[in-house]
Amino acid sequence: QVQLVESGGGLVQAGGSLRLSCAASGRTFSSYAMGWFRQAPGKEREFVAVISFTGRTIYYEDSVKGRFTISRDNPKNTVYLQMNSLKPEDTAVYYCAAERNLGIPSRRENSYDYWGQGTQVTVSS
Repeated sequence: QVQLVESGGGLVQAGGSLRLSCAASGRTFSSYAMGWFRQAPGKEREFVAVISFTGRTIYYEDSVKGRFTISRDNPKNTVYLQMNSLKPEDTAVYYCAAERNLGIPSRRENSYDYWGQGTQVTVSS
């Protein structure tokens, strides 16, 4: 069992930055690929970024490439999402998720085993 707790969301002006953190419980964090997803009002949840269990494989959704950076600190059981040059369209609830996967990490949400409760990110124009 893995429990995930996100933090770091908030209100920021367009062009600003936020850093989301996701702290995981359990001793097997390093066996999981970790993903970030988001859900805007009235929209379906969508993939944002994922990092493999080693940290060597990373994928981003096209609209965040060059602006967002995912990273992980396995000894601290934490994954991060650094978000720069934020836009109003980045406004959403952001969720971290864990996928028990020692291979290529997935971008499909139904591949993930555990989810956090989400943290709100609001970008004002």
